[in-house]
Amino acid sequence: MKPIGLFLGYLAVVAAPLALAWASGTPARGFRDEVASGLGLLAFAMILAEFVLSGRFRSVSGGIGLDATIRFHQLMARAALAAALLHPFAYGAPYAPAIAGDITRQHTLTADFSLLATGVVAFLLLPTFVLGAIVHRHLPYTYEAWRWMHGLGALLIAGLLLHHSVYAGRYSGQPALMGLWVALVAVAGASLAVVYIVKPLAQLRRPWRVTEINAETPSQWRVRIAPDGHDGLRYRAGQFVWLNLGHSPFSLAEHPFSISSAPNGGSPELEFLIKELGDFTSRIGSVPVGARAYLDGPHGTLTLDRGVGVGLIAGGVGIAPLMGILRDLHARDDPRPVTLIYGNRTTEKIAYRQELDRLAAAGHVTVLHVLSEPPPRWDGATGLVDAALLRQAFDPAALATWDFVICGPPPMMTGVQHALMARGVTSDRIRCERFQYD
Repeated sequence: MKPIGLFLGYLAVVAAPLALAWASGTPARGFRDEVASGLGLLAFAMILAEFVLSGRFRSVSGGIGLDATIRFHQLMARAALAAALLHPFAYGAPYAPAIAGDITRQHTLTADFSLLATGVVAFLLLPTFVLGAIVHRHLPYTYEAWRWMHGLGALLIAGLLLHHSVYAGRYSGQPALMGLWVALVAVAGASLAVVYIVKPLAQLRRPWRVTEINAETPSQWRVRIAPDGHDGLRYRAGQFVWLNLGHSPFSLAEHPFSISSAPNGGSPELEFLIKELGDFTSRIGSVPVGARAYLDGPHGTLTLDRGVGVGLIAGGVGIAPLMGILRDLHARDDPRPVTLIYGNRTTEKIAYRQELDRLAAAGHVTVLHVLSEPPPRWDGATGLVDAALLRQAFDPAALATWDFVICGPPPMMTGVQHALMARGVTSDRIRCERFQYD
């Protein structure tokens, strides 16, 4: 979906409850009360839309990138939280029994706690839920446990809000808006069902087998998997998948990894470069050859257009998708000039060094290694990948016509992106993907 299509679709969904409330013909109340009701309607619609945004649906994120979709999901969750927290305090009318004859409750809000209770519980859960999502990497839970809690917690909050909206809301109890809420909750539940049930069932029919796990550097592992009974995966160089090694696809023991092999490499096997970082990756070396693997993908827009040349800038394990691009360019005998800047801390951290040396010697790519902690007698670049190094590597003609792909630590990507744009590279010729913002 194109960015404008995603935005307009999202706007239509979250604005629909407001439009139905306005068209209901219910007598208007004071300005504060109408704003308060609007905030509640808006917050609930935004929360339900979050289920689709987080579902990894290529029909939604294919045109703008899954990272942009997830970032939009994160920002809209915080906006929904703000609207939900303001909602009960914006009312001007008192919480009191209805005045005789006030059947539309223009002058009072319901004081029946049995109708308010579900809203109160959701009001208390929602801040914890959103904050937990922001800091989940620092919580004492595995990624898999957090995903289960996040999905089921979101469904619980949606159910509580549905009850509160229909039974305590002034507008949501009317047939048209009630029907919309039921439909949106059903779509949200179906999105979860696709993620937790439908996709794992599909993965069961297309298993993979681990064919190789070897240490590429002291803290990075080269992992290869082969299709088991099917023709493999169609993907573009630079894309990634959610990879599950040695577990049932229903376990949610999956993590995003870039594909470092090439779609035109002559083999259906996929290769990944995985760095030891968390609880799963620290045990990657113990996965036996022959273990079952499952994947969800491909995802991502870290792919090339048709620029005159190609500039690749990698930091650490960010070489993985760029290696897939290099291999693909080589396999297709792409005539475009290619320059790779590859930053690491020490020489021992350099992955694929021999292969990069062969590509450079064959004249297929110019490779510029950068070390922040170089050994004695190192004759390459030192320090960080910064604006000065980019000036050295790319002349003005390259900056005017080449495509650039960046992958590495977030600070490095930000700095390189700003440096390239400061020298006239337009944003449409820069590819980078981010999954950590907070």
